[in-house]
Amino acid sequence: MDFSKQDLLPEITFKTSRSGGKGGQNVNKVSTKAELNFDLERSPLFSAEQKDRIRTKLQNRLSASGMIQVVTDEERSQLLNKERCLDKLHSLLRNALYVPKKRKATKPSKASVEQRLKDKQQKAVKKLNRRKGGLEF
Repeated sequence: MDFSKQDLLPEITFKTSRSGGKGGQNVNKVSTKAELNFDLERSPLFSAEQKDRIRTKLQNRLSASGMIQVVTDEERSQLLNKERCLDKLHSLLRNALYVPKKRKATKPSKASVEQRLKDKQQKAVKKLNRRKGGLEF
């Protein structure tokens, strides 16, 4: 299933707070840290199987109430931090819903087996020729 960031927006809530660390007056005055909460259980965007898959893949990100939380305070702007949170959530959900294809077992072709054995024989002859009184063909 393909979904966009716009599809996620109605089910997202943001909280902002002051960032810690360096930054001087900007850090002390402006609430730039963004915390995104996404309620997976109530979301109509995903089917039951998809929700199960997301739950198993993102179990360390889920809260007890089934909310996915993403926090960012990397930028100096609240808007940029909110966008970055949304990007992170979108990529997390996309990666969690990705189902890898099953590998089909194959055998090497007859020609590739013959080529490998031929190369192996040539290397053996080369090494024999390096010996004292080497073998000559």
